[in-house]
Amino acid sequence: MMGWGWPGFFLGPFFMIIFWIIIAIIVILLFRNYGERSNAKTESSAMDILKERYAKGEINKKEYEEKKRDINKD
Repeated sequence: MMGWGWPGFFLGPFFMIIFWIIIAIIVILLFRNYGERSNAKTESSAMDILKERYAKGEINKKEYEEKKRDINKD
């Protein structure tokens, strides 16, 4: 008689359950990591963008102050 015999009758389903549990854990971890990456993108606030533009020299001090007042009104 070949095979595992009586212990194999019990171990086969046990290992199949363990296999599917491991697959489910891997899938859950992959989706969790994907979700964290998609949420990791931070949106710049209007004030941050304004500061960047002023630092790059795209706008002068007068424009910066005017836009800053406009942003703070909201």
